[in-house]
Amino acid sequence: MKLTILGCYAATPRTFTNPTSQVLEINRHTFLIDCGEGTQVELRRNKIKFSRIQHIFISHLHGDHFYGLIGLISTFRLLNRETDLHVYGPKGIKEIITLQLKLANSWTNYLLIFHELEGKEPQVIFEDEKVSVETIPLKHRIYTNGFIFREKPGLRKLLINEAVEHKIDVTLYQSLKLGKDVISEEGKLIPNEYVTAPPDPPLSYAYCSDTVFDMDIVNQIKESSVLYHEATFLEENADLAFPTKHSTAKQAATIAREANVGKLILGHYSTRYADISLFAKEANLIFSRVELADDGKTFNF
Repeated sequence: MKLTILGCYAATPRTFTNPTSQVLEINRHTFLIDCGEGTQVELRRNKIKFSRIQHIFISHLHGDHFYGLIGLISTFRLLNRETDLHVYGPKGIKEIITLQLKLANSWTNYLLIFHELEGKEPQVIFEDEKVSVETIPLKHRIYTNGFIFREKPGLRKLLINEAVEHKIDVTLYQSLKLGKDVISEEGKLIPNEYVTAPPDPPLSYAYCSDTVFDMDIVNQIKESSVLYHEATFLEENADLAFPTKHSTAKQAATIAREANVGKLILGHYSTRYADISLFAKEANLIFSRVELADDGKTFNF
């Protein structure tokens, strides 16, 4: 699982920072999460192929999270994209995007499929044999969802030396990976655990931006491998967090601790702060496994 931060600062773009957007590569999928201004430039800068993106998840309809979407969709058209593109976002996103395409007479030459969200309870919005994606209802100034991406359990690992030693025909190797017992060339029943090892534990990634401090999400993201949680403010400006429906670094760390996540990544920093290391310092008082997002930074899990 690999996470590339394209932008992680709040509100307005600057010459040296970008609003929210990130790419999650998980189990052979490449998911774009939020699409603030400048996203397509940052995709190019980070050498992420446009053609690999088939699913885009938009948390909410504030500009710093989706104003780059129409530009990216238009660029796909100019590049003669043919692959379907799925966009998941709040109800209204289809109207916004299609109106711009209509007035510009720039309809896509690929199928643009909108999945509009308005549910207030968690719901699975994408699933195949490798990955599932579920909404995390958040509390912000407008309708907002986070998303949790979960790998499906993988195949068991074949211990090739043991398989050879037990004289198992190669045509049965796939059955072993599927967890089945098999019959050896000598006619003996070979228990699966003799010749395979358990698969790697499936990974999960929970994305929460933007939201007020909300303990209601803890149960849903419990034991997630990685949590990205907004930290717009430091605790010294906690008086601004609730009115704007944002969180502090300390509050994000409290969520991470109570959910017992493997790692916390902080982001969505207010541009009022010149030194983002202060966010990690504050969060570490509550939760020790803290990383800071920054534009162009990648995380491999």
